[in-house]
Amino acid sequence: MTGRRGTAVALSSLVLVGSSWLGAPAGLADSGRHDEHREPVLCVGDSDSEYDPPLTLVPRETRVHTEARYTCGVAPGRTVPATGSLDGVSPTASCDGLSNPRITETVAYADGKQSSIVYTSGTTTRLAGAVTVRLSGQVTKGRGEGQPTHRTVVLALPTELPTECLLSGLRGNSGRAQLEILL
Repeated sequence: MTGRRGTAVALSSLVLVGSSWLGAPAGLADSGRHDEHREPVLCVGDSDSEYDPPLTLVPRETRVHTEARYTCGVAPGRTVPATGSLDGVSPTASCDGLSNPRITETVAYADGKQSSIVYTSGTTTRLAGAVTVRLSGQVTKGRGEGQPTHRTVVLALPTELPTECLLSGLRGNSGRAQLEILL
């Protein structure tokens, strides 16, 4: 009887050890600790931007302010709501896009954590009635500290874009954003 019980205990121990190892994030299975600064983060949500002065066809220095509402995957199987607030300057912004933006973003997660991000480069592409803006940078503080990051937002072109760009200027735009904090 002791042989069967000993075998059952040994098998149960193996199952528990194996399941805890499989459930650990990659690279942490043998350390037994969880470091949220090293987890990749993927956020998606709505993004609303304002431009001052409004964008026209003539490139000029423009302040950009954006508010985002995200849902973020912060660990395997764990998502939290978050908000993002972006502020910065594009030295030569126009209705055709932003160039060489210097923008910072603070992401506040519902679990009390934050990420401070500095974007140092960006590209704008226009395709089939939409503008895609991709910013690249690094997390300087908080969740994901030291990790590279990309933020991509797809903006639908307003139906009155040519008129706005020629007259009063485009004061703002909305779209879908994706924020990636990479390993």
